[in-house]
Amino acid sequence: MFWSALAAATDPQPLPVTLDEATEQATNAASWVEENWSTWLNTGLRILLILVVALLLRMAVRRALTKLIDRMNRSAQAVEGTALGGLLVNTERRRQRSEAIGSVLRSVASFLILGTAGLMILGAFKIDLAPLLASAGVAGVAIGFGARNLVTDFLSGVFMILEDQYGVGDSVDAGVASGEVVEVGLRVTKLRGVDGEIWYVRNGEIKRIGNLSQGWATAGVDVTVRPTEDLEQVRSVITEAAESMAKEEPWNERLWGPVEVLGLSEVLLDSMTVRVSAKTMPGKALGVERELRWRIKRGLDEAGIRIVGGVPAQAEESAADPTAGMSAPSAFASTTSPQSAAATPLPRTDLTK
Repeated sequence: MFWSALAAATDPQPLPVTLDEATEQATNAASWVEENWSTWLNTGLRILLILVVALLLRMAVRRALTKLIDRMNRSAQAVEGTALGGLLVNTERRRQRSEAIGSVLRSVASFLILGTAGLMILGAFKIDLAPLLASAGVAGVAIGFGARNLVTDFLSGVFMILEDQYGVGDSVDAGVASGEVVEVGLRVTKLRGVDGEIWYVRNGEIKRIGNLSQGWATAGVDVTVRPTEDLEQVRSVITEAAESMAKEEPWNERLWGPVEVLGLSEVLLDSMTVRVSAKTMPGKALGVERELRWRIKRGLDEAGIRIVGGVPAQAEESAADPTAGMSAPSAFASTTSPQSAAATPLPRTDLTK
């Protein structure tokens, strides 16, 4: 009745309506509104309550996550400058990692809370959600099969950030590529190689990761000398070179422990190898090894100790034989040798006698 009255009111050429018909239509509309106003009010209040609860819950969750991130940052600042903090990641990197984790968690929480609130609002309008949920399930399965690599990369990136496997500025070996981390994303990690090239590595393809910038590194140097050298003198020269290096800038900061002479790692007939090791700052092992080799070589030269390698020492010290280039004497040089007698022509005889 309400819709017929509304259609009659909006008709461009309305028919003449009597007073009784108008009164009847108004009465029907008022009764229809009176019958349904409670339903409208209940539905509106339910929707309003769902929105208020969803927004309050979203605000509370985001605030709790923010406080958790701030607490993580304060704990990182508390250990900075201590002996333990020197072995951990620096404060700025921990702050960046915590902010990334907080952003992901806040986005996931907002999606879940607001998505659930949207479904509840549709249910308040008496909309059947079964076909919608079934269609969403089928679409989700199809998208999951089609984008399984994308999902794998995303989940791997999330866990890499949560576990702090590496960060920007770290030198890593990712198996498929190695270099310095330029950017860490939820799907792709960007590395800069030793030659300046940029590697884009999907997080799902990284099966193992070796971080060369966390904790500490080890610098190892092998010194090969002749087996006749005095081992105590060799040890003394190496120790003196290492101590002088540890007192100078910037090696006193890059060396995190004394340089140790571990002993002989190999003994051969023409050489012996002395192993030298030192604990260094992460990522500085190669530079320490180069400088240590330089100083050890200079110290050994001053002490008259010869480093060998490549060509054997005995072959270098043996004197050249002056007769090595001469050919062996021939058997035909002696006139009394059987070879010369066999090669001598027979004397001619006169057959006419």
